[in-house]
Amino acid sequence: MHRNVRRGRIGWIRPARVVAHDERGLLLWIAPGTTVAYEVAADGRGMRSMPFEEWSTCSHRLAEGTWTGGGTLMLLPEGAAHSVWWQYGEDGRFIEWYVNLEEPAVRWKQDGLAGLDIVDQDLDLVVRPDRTWEWKDEEELVERLAHPGHYWVTDEAAVRAEGERVLSLVQEGRFPFDGSWCDFRPDPAWPVPTGLPPGCRRPPV
Repeated sequence: MHRNVRRGRIGWIRPARVVAHDERGLLLWIAPGTTVAYEVAADGRGMRSMPFEEWSTCSHRLAEGTWTGGGTLMLLPEGAAHSVWWQYGEDGRFIEWYVNLEEPAVRWKQDGLAGLDIVDQDLDLVVRPDRTWEWKDEEELVERLAHPGHYWVTDEAAVRAEGERVLSLVQEGRFPFDGSWCDFRPDPAWPVPTGLPPGCRRPPV
């Protein structure tokens, strides 16, 4: 279970398959059609559909949906404050790398279920196949930093510094931006997780 957490609340639950776990990190596959859960306001609106000040004071619940697109391969380097996502189209073609800046993952196991919890730091990088890139969600970061009593990001400079470290790999064409796994194809025998297992909503680590 790959979960985003926000000040003690669950923001996302994504069932994922472990593809590899070695010195490069933990590699996960989230298949298209996978049942996921994500936080919404009590009236069903998402966090991006209202000012953050309103979001931070309203009631919340988890809604279920499905993972769209052609699937996502996700690398979490050990102890790193980011993950790298390979995004694929519905035809299986590699579209882009998505660098999710986040606190290092914390792993857990309970009652036969395994997972990891991360705190998404909102600022991200989008890297195209030709390794041109851009920052993503800078406006959201600035808006939310104005509400330190409710926001989960505490050090904007550290978040940007981590992004700059990853950018050095992008610009030099070094792993994981060297073409590794761009031609990844999941085993067609792998079942797609439908429904969420008991225990996946356990309190965040």
